[in-house]
Amino acid sequence: MAVAGIDGMRGAGKVAIMEFIATLDRDEDGVWVAECPSIPGCVSQGETKEAAIQNLQEAIALCLEVRAEQGLPLTIETRQVEVAT
Repeated sequence: MAVAGIDGMRGAGKVAIMEFIATLDRDEDGVWVAECPSIPGCVSQGETKEAAIQNLQEAIALCLEVRAEQGLPLTIETRQVEVAT
């Protein structure tokens, strides 16, 4: 699932829109957990899928802002791989 995120670096009135892959899973308590695999530690949750995604969008923007302030790359590389089962 692609999630639009705002990169938090606003300059001259422009806002960059970035798209991210999100994973969604339900925990043992029924809460939806959303994670952005391309940003280490960027996880959020919600009572519904929609709430989890909305919360993740906010988390992504904050994570990107912190990573930029710390001079870290905004994202890490993710790839899809095939596994024979």
